[in-house]
Amino acid sequence: MEREMRIRNYSEKTIKSYLSIIRSLCCYYKLSPGQITQDQFKNYLYHLTETVHCSVSLVNQTISSWKILQQDILGRKWESVVIKRPRKEKRLPVVLSRQEAITLINAPKNLKHRTLLTLAYTTGIRRNELLGLTFKDIDRHRKVIRIKGKGNKDRDVFMPDQLLSLIESYYREYRPSCFLFESYRKGVRYSERSFEVVVKKAAQQAGIKKNIHPHVLRHSFATHMLEKGVNLKRIQLLMGHNSLNTTSIYLHLARIDQDNLPDLVSENE
Repeated sequence: MEREMRIRNYSEKTIKSYLSIIRSLCCYYKLSPGQITQDQFKNYLYHLTETVHCSVSLVNQTISSWKILQQDILGRKWESVVIKRPRKEKRLPVVLSRQEAITLINAPKNLKHRTLLTLAYTTGIRRNELLGLTFKDIDRHRKVIRIKGKGNKDRDVFMPDQLLSLIESYYREYRPSCFLFESYRKGVRYSERSFEVVVKKAAQQAGIKKNIHPHVLRHSFATHMLEKGVNLKRIQLLMGHNSLNTTSIYLHLARIDQDNLPDLVSENE
């Protein structure tokens, strides 16, 4: 299964996740993958949703890994073992106001933390994309950063002058050897957990009471770009979304011409 996913150019994160899912399934039944039936798999999905209370996203990942196993490894027709995917919850993400975002990224006194937060907010890139950056990905002359996104799809994102200046100052002080952001050990990338701690501490310092995590900076980037008049298609490309439908959620978050909307209950209208 691992070989099949590598041939199909799946990301390392996806490969690790899918293999872990299949291992958990096999451990649950104490059977090899080929011995597990369709009904057993459906019962396992029920266990995940009703007992473990897994997210819809994890359930969908479980179905995707099962499909690869059945169709590409065991050579079975997927139509004969098709599993319906659960409906995704349509909840609007948490976003910061522009003032909150600026206050948050400027809250840390630590230059490394401030650079990390500024890059996350001003580019809108995913956490894993950010932590995997190297200096080879930064084009100072064109003022862009080359991002290797999901499915190993490359895209360029704009780098504002303030961010470029901050990165240069950060490099002169920290001199990372491989990744742009490294742990205390040279050549080892900064961990996702450490990034999350930096975000939450900065939010606390900024006096922000919202439930803040790294992805909030990405949501805020897209929302604020839309409020600034950037075309939705352009935002899709910057975010690395495959579908415009994914990007369109920010139409529900952006405050576009709200001051010009009529007050339907005012007697003066």
